[in-house]
Amino acid sequence: MQSRKEAFEKEVERRESLSELIGDLANQSASLVRDEVALARQEVSEKLVSLRSAVTVIALGAFVGLVAALALSAAAIAGLAKYMELWQAALVVGGGLALITVILALMGLGQLKRVNLKPEVTMKSLEEDKQWLKEIT
Repeated sequence: MQSRKEAFEKEVERRESLSELIGDLANQSASLVRDEVALARQEVSEKLVSLRSAVTVIALGAFVGLVAALALSAAAIAGLAKYMELWQAALVVGGGLALITVILALMGLGQLKRVNLKPEVTMKSLEEDKQWLKEIT
């Protein structure tokens, strides 16, 4: 009679520990998802800093381009007005600013092309988590 009672108690303990394990698994899975979301946010934040830098260079290039356009406009006006030295100087300045604009724009576009907003580390980690969950279930 005693052994039957002990067997029953062991079975109850086993079921309780199994339910505790399942509960722990659910809690750990939720924690894992929260951690993965935090990692994704951090990774995207870092990529946005690079993107902001590229956009800043492009904006600077656009501003210099505007100045170049103004100088070239002044050169055209001066050229039409005098046909001599004043317009030549304005064309040289406008051409130099236009060259700087092209260089800055190409640099900014180059930086922009290198920025990848896809959270690579998080995606790899999620894939590993997926494999891990498949193995334990």
